[in-house]
Amino acid sequence: MNNQQNKYLFPLVVMAALFFLFGFITTMNNSTISFLTQAFGLDDVQRQLPNTFFFGAYILSVPVGIMLTKIGYKNGILTGLALIVAGFFASVPAISGGYYGFLSAVSVFAVGVVVLQVAAAPYVNALGDPKTAASRLTLTNALNSVATTIAPVFVSILLVTPTLAEGETLPYKAIREIVSGPYFAIGAITLVILLIMFFLKLPEIKSEEKEGVAAKTYKSSAFKYPHVWLGSLAIFLYMGIEIGISSFFPDFVRSLGVEGINAVDMLKFYWGGLMVGRLLGIFILRKYSPALILTICAIGGAVLLAASFVLSSTMPLVAIWLFLATGLFHSIMWPVIYNLSLEDLGPHAKIASGIIATSVIGAAILTPIMGVVQKATGSVILAVGALFIYYAYLVFFAQKGSKIRT
Repeated sequence: MNNQQNKYLFPLVVMAALFFLFGFITTMNNSTISFLTQAFGLDDVQRQLPNTFFFGAYILSVPVGIMLTKIGYKNGILTGLALIVAGFFASVPAISGGYYGFLSAVSVFAVGVVVLQVAAAPYVNALGDPKTAASRLTLTNALNSVATTIAPVFVSILLVTPTLAEGETLPYKAIREIVSGPYFAIGAITLVILLIMFFLKLPEIKSEEKEGVAAKTYKSSAFKYPHVWLGSLAIFLYMGIEIGISSFFPDFVRSLGVEGINAVDMLKFYWGGLMVGRLLGIFILRKYSPALILTICAIGGAVLLAASFVLSSTMPLVAIWLFLATGLFHSIMWPVIYNLSLEDLGPHAKIASGIIATSVIGAAILTPIMGVVQKATGSVILAVGALFIYYAYLVFFAQKGSKIRT
């Protein structure tokens, strides 16, 4: 057992580094919304399009999963890293095409993140005892959360627009000058990681079956497992929760009339909550069942959000902190949902991972819909109130949906 653990230790460290990378990129993209809104003069719907272009790439997850069965995990990871490099290097010149030109480059590195995501999760799941798979996924997601905590700070420091008059926007040249340094730097760092990964030797896991375990009969396809589809819907709605909070937080702060607060910078506390929760989750998930923890987290997040809304008019500062504190309960939802959805799949795990990862497009679909609600009603609270529906479904999935096999 110790030899097997040592065998998988280095690959697990490599996967943790990749989780850090795509966590940073994902959150950085979301955190650029305020900058892009000011630079290009966007309305409530347009400002959510970075989420749509980025998370919309996850619709390719099933084809990516099929691709991984043919080329393997390592080649898949190299492909993902190459696309990220290309996307970041293309972002700066793409600004010449305006807002949508820039978003087209975002979609390129988004596809790279999709490939990494689809490859990394089942690989981590397979690196050791299935009973501790949720804990391993939470460990790698903890590194992901470190990145998501750093990214908003990175954006708030480096992507800043000068003071603009109402209705004024920046010329494309000025936007390129602001964006070029950070985006070229991330592209260069990813290129270095790509070159290192090229020369690394990672064990290729041919099947999620472990040595010494009796042969098990599986259905003919991942598409025939109900809990995979129910888990996919859970991820779809979870993305509305995680990204919904971060996307609408600046508007929530403005709606309270609290001055002197840098909302984008304060998001580091939300992502920090995810980081702390995932670090605690490494140990908690070794003692308690993933389904129980998911139930508690969904209810806890709903309670904090409801309390934030109730106190928004009388105690706005408390409401702001309660809004951000939901991150603590959101922290281990992703790895737990993923783990529950991949149970009992054996050789179908790669394609199932693609099915589940496709649902990350929830962030691309749900946040613009919430933006439409906000624009139509003028209320950010009504828009974010959709999260209570998402929380309710996660409780159902934890208690019932994840156990359905036929």
